[in-house]
Order: sequence, then structure tokens, then C-alpha cells
Amino acid sequence: MRTAIAIALGAALGAGGFAPAQYEKHGDAAKVKSLLERDVSERIDGKEARVSVLEVSYGPGGFTPPHRHPGAVFGHVLEGELEAQLEGQPLRKLKAGDTFYEPTMALHTVSRNPSKTANTRLLAVILHPRDAGELVIPEEPKH
Repeated sequence: MRTAIAIALGAALGAGGFAPAQYEKHGDAAKVKSLLERDVSERIDGKEARVSVLEVSYGPGGFTPPHRHPGAVFGHVLEGELEAQLEGQPLRKLKAGDTFYEPTMALHTVSRNPSKTANTRLLAVILHPRDAGELVIPEEPKH
């Protein structure tokens, strides 16, 4: 198992790691710590799979720009509050103790800490194909 700098959504990563530059694409005050990266025996659409577990921290007002994930995300808010929205769905306001799910490749349009003074921390578990190039796929701006 290798430890890699991970995205602020606490997700388990598989052997191989992800480049730190991937995480620099995230917004103000979002920090990611990789807790686990492991290949698993399950398959996703016939492909070998990996689970990535990440701890994501947002400082006051912190956010990530619109993005997608190559696998299903299961999250748990550990501390503070989180505002999150998937394309076509209402804005969700989550607090410590709340859990959430995001389907594979769903556009995550909003992910932010609404507080001006408190931090937000969450645990994200992503079940994704082993050959996924990135755990966070930035959404290209529409011109």
C-alpha cells in the first residue's frame, strides 16, 4: 500500500497513487489526506477495482470547483457543515454526523464550507476502477 496526497474528500486509493498536482486543482482552503489506497476483489463494469479513503478538510469559506469522480462516493461529515449539490438536484446542507452518496461521474456543482469561522472535515470513500487516471475530474468551463 502506498500513501499519496489525496483529494479533500477522504477516499481510499489503490496502489500506484495520484500525482500531487491533481489536488492543486481544488479551491481555497481544501486539503486532502489519503488514509487508504487498496485494490479490492470487486469489479466495476467488469473492470478491476480499487477503494480510496480520503479525509477532506475545508477552512472557513473553502470550496472545490465543479468536478466529477470516476467511481461512487460515500461520504460522512466528521466536523462542521458542508453545502453540496449534484447537477439537477437541490442544494444539500449537511452537518457533522450526516452521510451522503454521489453516483459515478455525477457532476458535483457545489462543495463548500458555508462557515466564515469554523472548519469542515469529511471522510470520503470512493470505489473506482483501478485504471482511473484521476479521482477528481475537473469540469471544463462551458464557453
